[in-house]
Amino acid sequence: MQKKLLFALVAMGMAHQAWGQSDSIGQPPISIGEQAFTFTEAQLGEDENVTQSVSLISSNTNAYASQVGYRWSPVRFKYRAYNAKYNSIYINGNPVNDIERGEFRYSFVGGLNNQTRNVESALPFENNNFSMTGLGGSNNYNFRPSAMPVGQRVSLAAANRNYTARAMYSYNSGLNNNGWAWSASLTYRWANRGYVEGTFYNSLSYYFGVEKVFNNQHSLSLVTWGNPTERAAQSASTDEMYWLANNYNYNPNWGYQNGKRRNSRIVNDFAPAALLTWDFKLDDQTKLTTSLLGKYSMYSSTRLNYNNATNPAPDYYSLMPSYFYDVWGGSGSSSASDLEAWQTAVNYFKASKAHRQINWDKLYYANKMASAQGADAMYYQQAYHDDQLALTLSSILHKDLTNHSFLDAGVNLSTNKGMHYQTMEDLLGATQFHNTNYYVVGTYDINDPRALYDVRDGNKLVREGDRFGYDYNIFVNRAQAWAGYQTEIKWARLFASGRIGGTTLQREGNMQNGLAINNSLGKSGTAYFLDGGAKAGANLRLCQGNTLSLGVGYEWKAPDARVAFASPQINNDFVKDLTNEKIFSAELGYQFQNNWLRANVQGYFSRLADVTEYSMYYYDSSNSFSYVSLSGINKQYYGVELGLDFKLTSSFNINALATISEAKYANNAKATYMLSNDGKYYNDIVVNKNMREGGTPLSAYSVDLSYHSRGWFIDLIGNYYDRIYLYYTPVTRYYKNLPTLKDESGNIIMDANNETMHDVSKAPDQAKGHGGFMLDASIGKSIYVGKNSLSINLTLTNVLNNRKIVTGGMEQNRQTYDESGEAIRTYNFMNSPKKFYTNGINGMIIVTYKF
Repeated sequence: MQKKLLFALVAMGMAHQAWGQSDSIGQPPISIGEQAFTFTEAQLGEDENVTQSVSLISSNTNAYASQVGYRWSPVRFKYRAYNAKYNSIYINGNPVNDIERGEFRYSFVGGLNNQTRNVESALPFENNNFSMTGLGGSNNYNFRPSAMPVGQRVSLAAANRNYTARAMYSYNSGLNNNGWAWSASLTYRWANRGYVEGTFYNSLSYYFGVEKVFNNQHSLSLVTWGNPTERAAQSASTDEMYWLANNYNYNPNWGYQNGKRRNSRIVNDFAPAALLTWDFKLDDQTKLTTSLLGKYSMYSSTRLNYNNATNPAPDYYSLMPSYFYDVWGGSGSSSASDLEAWQTAVNYFKASKAHRQINWDKLYYANKMASAQGADAMYYQQAYHDDQLALTLSSILHKDLTNHSFLDAGVNLSTNKGMHYQTMEDLLGATQFHNTNYYVVGTYDINDPRALYDVRDGNKLVREGDRFGYDYNIFVNRAQAWAGYQTEIKWARLFASGRIGGTTLQREGNMQNGLAINNSLGKSGTAYFLDGGAKAGANLRLCQGNTLSLGVGYEWKAPDARVAFASPQINNDFVKDLTNEKIFSAELGYQFQNNWLRANVQGYFSRLADVTEYSMYYYDSSNSFSYVSLSGINKQYYGVELGLDFKLTSSFNINALATISEAKYANNAKATYMLSNDGKYYNDIVVNKNMREGGTPLSAYSVDLSYHSRGWFIDLIGNYYDRIYLYYTPVTRYYKNLPTLKDESGNIIMDANNETMHDVSKAPDQAKGHGGFMLDASIGKSIYVGKNSLSINLTLTNVLNNRKIVTGGMEQNRQTYDESGEAIRTYNFMNSPKKFYTNGINGMIIVTYKF
């Protein structure tokens, strides 16, 4: 079916060549904004455990930054390898990054391609009129109805990506004689099966807005939008499983139930928002913009879990052939019988697709047998919920001081209530389940109060739809003031900006967890942070067409709420010694521009100190969940970016992009972790110095051959990606988990405090993914039908079908060796990270009619 759809797309793309009409040169069938969001929607992975950081940062004068946001999105490229929280996003000057996580979630504006075209962008050392620009740049979308292009627009798209069909309609009235402007848009995206088997996509996006211009001084706009979405997710797997399935897009999340496909990870995401904006022009040199944003976000993701049973994941390590036979040549099993067991496992997995998927019927049968004996469900489907109620007020004053200088200043006030809880979605045929922490059984008796998730309710039965396990709220309040000044003199443009603000964090528990009876129910104390920073930069005109740019900045940034609490699912504790991040950044660039060449090269350096990171995972050595806080982290980011745009003829351009970067940990981090089987904290050191940021190519190169003439737009783009690291796991690098250090006689060496010393040289190297070459292409035609226009565009990604490029992944949170250096099990976790691979050849054809 996938191949048939792809051939249909190609055929449709070629068919429009028969249309003999031509039009003037200039307007492409898809603007940069449309193309960027087409790539973002189609190419971003859907696993929320992997940071998604495709930036739409751009600058019209920067040949590199104006292209990189969508050019490399198929491999989830991160701008300068920064976490997405360092890229600040605004709508009408109102900040819209997730206040708990710090990141902007693109699903917040998913499907609003037409509304997100009108964007003002600022690179890290460019001034802007809505904020102090973020470390990774800033973008401000204009959602005012009067700013939308007048007319109606209908767009239909077919694809073989995350969704297979998309329909869009928008209407924009423009300002009428009475000063009213209306705007509306509807988008529907759908797939019964996405590119990856076992997935589906169902999303409706809407936008409605009205604006009233009262006079030359005052205008008021009110817009509302949302993107209710239900989708089935893909998870990463190991190379061994991809080999067994003979499919780099293998998805372990689904299986058959009564002969029908069912996915265990269903995401529901809806964040309706309303934005009121008042523009007040005080005089010809002064303007005040004030906006109020309200948002209620509802997000849930289901998981298949198990109790007193084996893990139902079809790619679970104890089922793999390499679990039975040491394929890595270490100290594991390697006898003839072990080889026979390996072959038996291989034959089983390759015999049927059903053997490589979840066996739902088997899970229902196991639960039926357990219920007959009065036992709790052995398998069940739960949902993690992350709901947020947010309110943000922003006010910005712009003042032209002279013809060549201006001042911007503003304030932002935000409050957010994050509601985090777990519900029972499906008991899978079982009749009962208790709100009991079964991980503590063995450490404590099952009747001990410490085995209860909520001691007030006792060992209550959990029905479908009930909350269980954890239920807590996170409150974040933030206030910020900022200002920026820019001036131009004969040979230079200079700017300086700064900000100062305060943040408060608090947790409120709605369950009295037995592991923290006196520290889980009710509100915690409040953490207060004062943060701020300053930036300055200059563009120096050396001679005609030559510009030298430089900038420097320093910030201290309050920690995000998601990393501030030591074990938020259990208690109210803050991370020990929680403090602000300290960020130093600098940049030096050169740009040349004339009528046939646009070129720039940028060198940058950033140092982040006192970074805090948080993770949670199942720690099988202790049969418990582990809540891990890493603190005192120092990071360094540096690299070179190159952009070239050659105009060979009036209709043929060559555009080249390149980046060589580094993004690494500069020291070993302090680790504090809690185990859910005893509720105790443990301290250690994580030997993570020289680990790299995961999930993005640190080196990438691209050449685009672009032809545009008489309404035709044809691009052939070659991309090469390299140095792709996977997210590392702390547990295999805990100092106390590394092999002990011994002398020549085999005696364990002790330090000055009589503590056992461990061999840090045995900390494993970070897992990497395979890069490679990818060829993309697009062809489009724009035709005028009277005053109306029709455009057709076909984009093809990974034309050469290179399926071996890794787009992300993570090491497994399990240990292969004990502290003596001996193998715990045959299966080697460090040699078996979980990866995502790029989709094979895929495409999208878009037909748009404007009238």
